[in-house]
Amino acid sequence: MRRHLYLIAGCLSVGLGTIGAFLPLLPTIPFMILAAFCFTRSSPRLEAKLLDHKHFGPHIRRWRERGAISRRGKKAALASFAFSIVLALIFSPFPWFLIPIAAALVGGSWIWTRPEG
Repeated sequence: MRRHLYLIAGCLSVGLGTIGAFLPLLPTIPFMILAAFCFTRSSPRLEAKLLDHKHFGPHIRRWRERGAISRRGKKAALASFAFSIVLALIFSPFPWFLIPIAAALVGGSWIWTRPEG
C-alpha cells in the first residue's frame, strides 16, 4: 500500500514538474527531485529514468550529493517568487497579498542559503 502511495505521489510530482516547465509560477526541478525521492521508495526503474534524464538528472544528483542548487536555479526561483509577489500585489486585496510575500521571503531565503555547485 505504501509503495503505491509513493508511486502515485511520484507520478503527480512529475506531472506538476512538467506543467511547471511551461508555467513560470510553478517550479520544475523541485517537483522532479520530489518525484525521484518517491520513486526511490516505489519504482527503481522510474527513479533511474529521472536520474538519467538529460535535463533533470544533474540537478537531482547535485541535490542528493550536496544539497546544492545551481546559481542559475536560484536566480530562476527568486525571479518566480518576485513575479508571484507582483501578481499578488496586483490581484489580491489586503491582507491576502501578504501570504505570497511571506512565502517568498521564507522560501527565497532558504534557497539562497543552499550551496552551489
